[in-house]
Amino acid sequence: MEIALTEFVTLDGVSQGPGSPDEDTSDGFTRGGWLVPHLDATFVQRAGAWLDRADGLLLGRRTYEAFARDWPKITDPADPFAGRMNTLPKYVVSSTLTEGTWNPATVLRGDAVRAVAELKARPGRELQIHGSARLGDALLAAGLVDTLRLVIAPTVLRSGRRLMTGRGDTSGLRLVSHEATQNGLLLLEYRTTGQASQGAYEGVAAFV
Repeated sequence: MEIALTEFVTLDGVSQGPGSPDEDTSDGFTRGGWLVPHLDATFVQRAGAWLDRADGLLLGRRTYEAFARDWPKITDPADPFAGRMNTLPKYVVSSTLTEGTWNPATVLRGDAVRAVAELKARPGRELQIHGSARLGDALLAAGLVDTLRLVIAPTVLRSGRRLMTGRGDTSGLRLVSHEATQNGLLLLEYRTTGQASQGAYEGVAAFV
């Protein structure tokens, strides 16, 4: 399977609590719900198409518990996400959980990078990380992420946990698709290309 990481971020890189003010108030964060005012039909269609590629969800404990609390409450058969989110296999990276309550769920204990590498070796389409920014950051640094999808909201918060702040190797990326929705969200999809490249600027002649 390929590992696909989907993250919602602000222009200043905050990924914490996009869905509601009380989604994630850890560390005193009070500015949650910043993505919601910008949602529109294009975003829903694209996000649904991304989810269609999933053969499983890969989540950290914090995100898993938040999803387990909220997604089972959405029972509208017309909801484009709930049915799939509730029925897809979930793999939870945690050193504290012993079993999941939002099933089907498998708890991955021990070394997260090794456990995910073993999952990645299995046949299938995508194992998708939604939220779980610290897990996604660690796996990106370890070279296990194949696809990175960013939904960038036109807002600046100046507080909250930011994406991709952990230690590890650099990551090179190749943009494969981009789109702006009518409500101002940027939908960016990248393929990873190994470590980030470097160069020295020697004038414009090399680029024209």
